[in-house]
Amino acid sequence: MTPPHSVRVRLAVVYLALVALLAALALGSVPALAFQKTIDTEAGPIRVETITDELNRPWGMVFLPDGRMLVTERVGTLRLVSADGTVSDPISGVPEVAARGQGGLLDVALDPGFLTNRLIYLSYAEPGDGGAGTAVARGRLEGETLEDLKVIFQQTPKVRGSGHFGSRLTFAPDGTLFVTLGDRRQLDLVQDLSSHVGKIVRINPDGSVPQDNPFIGQKDAQPEIWSLGHRNVQSASIDPRTGKLWTLEFGPRGGDELNRPAPGENYGWPLVNWGTEYGGDSIPDPPTRPEFADAVRHWTPVISPSGATFYTAEPVPGWTSEAIPAWSGDLLVAGLSAQGIIRLSLDGETVTGEERIPIGVRIRDVIQGPDGAIYALTDENNGKILRLTAEGQ
Repeated sequence: MTPPHSVRVRLAVVYLALVALLAALALGSVPALAFQKTIDTEAGPIRVETITDELNRPWGMVFLPDGRMLVTERVGTLRLVSADGTVSDPISGVPEVAARGQGGLLDVALDPGFLTNRLIYLSYAEPGDGGAGTAVARGRLEGETLEDLKVIFQQTPKVRGSGHFGSRLTFAPDGTLFVTLGDRRQLDLVQDLSSHVGKIVRINPDGSVPQDNPFIGQKDAQPEIWSLGHRNVQSASIDPRTGKLWTLEFGPRGGDELNRPAPGENYGWPLVNWGTEYGGDSIPDPPTRPEFADAVRHWTPVISPSGATFYTAEPVPGWTSEAIPAWSGDLLVAGLSAQGIIRLSLDGETVTGEERIPIGVRIRDVIQGPDGAIYALTDENNGKILRLTAEGQ
């Protein structure tokens, strides 16, 4: 059976990246990484190495086909990071951002057709009339310049404040783009379908609306909306086995959630939650309102999830794998207050196991590299890219 388009693109990207890395190794241009520590896990000892510590509050990252990484910094800069840890000057052509509080330049994603069209997508806090709102722009990466930048999505309305922008980007197997949005601390807008606030939206790569979105044709509803009733979704990943979207969102005092957002579903915020408000006010538990979809899993105390990826540990012919086979199929979640990576084992839509991988620093994002290793961003002024592999690989 021919694999779907998204899988073929990913394999092509992996292959080209591995070719580039092998060539670099053959030329001796990739020095040994700085050893940091070894962590004991259920899969055995995991080696943690630092690629660079020269980033300023990094937020999102993605691998390019040549093995370099594109990394966003919340202050509004986009940089290239090579395999040896060299950090580029800021890439030109990036949109203006509202770099205040939790706002700024946030996630980055490659177009499924990047090998031919060179398009990348950026989510960010966009300044404008009324305050700021989450926006998505795409442009063509040429060298260290972003050309032909076009804004393809803008959250409605823009509001005052500098928190809860959401902003994770992930492409579905059908080529549509999911964008996660926060509640912007505007609780009265979360259940309002005329607003994008507190929603997950689904758009085509050019910003147009897929005609099978759940609220198409509903009066006064924003057509991009996929699901609603979310607080602040900063983790999103597609399960490669099913093609389904999984997300994690911040609760208030307690009540961080793992969800499997379905089209048209309402997840209840701010009417229900497993946590309590910061002022001490109680919030009804989700089972008291069965009309709302409940979380697959929730956490109190919180883990503060930001960034997640399904780990595949796929072997690549001709490559000495740096994979961690015991984690294959698991969902890896970046934890800020957890100061580590949370590994979740899944059976269908049921969590069957959880392990905390302690790193000792706030982790902002986690992705899988073309070599099978895990790469994590630390949430610091001297932000790091960490590389995790099985000890002895």
